[in-house]
Amino acid sequence: METEFRLRGEHVALCDLLKLTGIAHSGGQGKQMIAGGEVTVDGQPESRKTAKIRAGQIVRCLGQSVQVLAAET
Repeated sequence: METEFRLRGEHVALCDLLKLTGIAHSGGQGKQMIAGGEVTVDGQPESRKTAKIRAGQIVRCLGQSVQVLAAET
């Protein structure tokens, strides 16, 4: 399943993105997913919970894919 997420600023923390898109039910669950190696950013494993995710990046976790879009101007 692929969804889109539109930024409100320049970036969003990875753990917050997982929560805001509904992949994780809480920030704590998102952090556990990241620590468990279940998350990739642009096809590479990401272990930094607060990695800055920017427009154009694709985050994948648990079979779900999130395309990050730039903030509307």
